[in-house]
Amino acid sequence: MTEDSQRNFRSVYYEKVGFRGVEEKKSLEILLKDDRLDIEKLCTFSQRFPLPSMYRALVWKVLLGILPPHHESHAQVMVYRKDQYSDVLHALKVIRFISDATPQVEVSLRMYQLEYGRLPRSPSFPREPEDEVFLAIAKAMEEMVEDNVDCYWIIRCFVNQLNNKYRDYLPQLPKAFEQYLSLEDSRLLSHLRTCSAVSRLPYDLWFRRCFAGCLPESSLQRVWDKVVSGSCKILVFVAVEILLTFKIKVMALNSAEKITRFLENIPQDSSDAIVSKAIDLWHKHCGTPVHSA
Repeated sequence: MTEDSQRNFRSVYYEKVGFRGVEEKKSLEILLKDDRLDIEKLCTFSQRFPLPSMYRALVWKVLLGILPPHHESHAQVMVYRKDQYSDVLHALKVIRFISDATPQVEVSLRMYQLEYGRLPRSPSFPREPEDEVFLAIAKAMEEMVEDNVDCYWIIRCFVNQLNNKYRDYLPQLPKAFEQYLSLEDSRLLSHLRTCSAVSRLPYDLWFRRCFAGCLPESSLQRVWDKVVSGSCKILVFVAVEILLTFKIKVMALNSAEKITRFLENIPQDSSDAIVSKAIDLWHKHCGTPVHSA
């Protein structure tokens, strides 16, 4: 029996007896023991498998560049990160933009604005659309990452990844959504077109906010594993799978407004299955994913 077939046999066995992911967890632990973490391999692992919750924050910090590949530098780098966090936090309190009573997501937004020269003249100024995107992502991230310093740095770098690395790809996702939905269910797409709903689907919620506020965090983090490790295209397949899952409901709605309102507030109890099927769909259309958009 070859090494691959042995591994596949073990994986099937572990799943049957209720230990799904045991082999993958062991593989990740081996990768994380390297003196110099291999970014390429960590990306590939994250693209292929869901990250175990106990290692997710660490892997995300490495892949987002918050921590360097070298293990021995991690502690010292995090000291610098904490110092920077404290300095920015103190500055915002001095200029009275935040107080001890300010919600943490608002604190994260103000810190980000100050660091990137976007702080408004007054806390009472209306928020920009990109601020609302930041807050949605920050609120979801707060549920995934307990430590405030880690959470801020991950939010900061995640948002920067969307704004920089994926800047040219995100506007193309609605067209890709149409393409793949047509391949999976052309009748459903025709219904959306008949209702003039295609251009009014919640693309901002799906693609700019990466489903923050749409999917519960327990399901969302599996999608964000793929985004962090290099693929924003997974977002397209989550959107397609949402349509396929709720096809009967959507086909029964006869206006763009009703369809959009429903899709903005989908039932949460199907989210795990939606994400699992979306990942399968992603593999089906894109083959073995690599860390590219």
